[in-house]
Amino acid sequence: MIYIRSFLANLCFFTTIVLGCTATLFVGPFSRKKTVYLWDKIVMPTCFWFVKNIAGLKLEYRGLENISQQPALYACKHESALETYAFTQPVPTCTYVLKKELVYMPFFGWTQYFYGMVPVDRKGGAKAMKNMLKGVKKIVAENRPVVVFPEGTRCAPGTTKGYKPGFLFLAENLNLQVVPVAVNTGLFWAKNSFLRYPGTAVIEFLEPMSVSKHEDKAAFMARLEQTIEDKCKALNAEAVQKYPWVKKNLGA
Repeated sequence: MIYIRSFLANLCFFTTIVLGCTATLFVGPFSRKKTVYLWDKIVMPTCFWFVKNIAGLKLEYRGLENISQQPALYACKHESALETYAFTQPVPTCTYVLKKELVYMPFFGWTQYFYGMVPVDRKGGAKAMKNMLKGVKKIVAENRPVVVFPEGTRCAPGTTKGYKPGFLFLAENLNLQVVPVAVNTGLFWAKNSFLRYPGTAVIEFLEPMSVSKHEDKAAFMARLEQTIEDKCKALNAEAVQKYPWVKKNLGA
């Protein structure tokens, strides 16, 4: 049954995405505000309705009191494609820093450009960092929050590939509040798998942090990583206890 439900949920989810991309080609060149409204208020709520009512996968947002009322940097654990869509609901108008290859994809990439995603060349060194900072500053000037995945790529639940210095570069130069975000989404929507496991995936916003001028930068990154990873570990344990069938995705 999970195969049938996953197939139908994926079919509806990605069909809606394609329709949203098509509509963006007509709206995006003329209005970023309308593009953001299209995705935040119409496309993504429709997608999550299909995921919930067909696949049986619900999204729970915790720590909403920690969401900043001003533009902030959200440092999010990256386990699944799910969180690349899910922020549009609790953090409206937010945008993401992502690898430049995604923006250059025909059709889907154009949509991300019109939405206001910030591309970064992960192999571009100092020049890429400066371009990323410039792009993020432009987004912040529009009063929009920014989501960054400090590891730079998806990691299986219960694992990490280390938090990259690019995030610290942004945090130092933007002087914005940092909101750590923990998830257990990879247990339900695993990387490179079409299966969507039923249950409740959690995205939890943790207590905001600031980059102190007097704190060692390596110490700040270590503190950020430990804060997020410890909470992810707790969320994973909670999910496995409630939904034993997702245990197979730990470290997968």
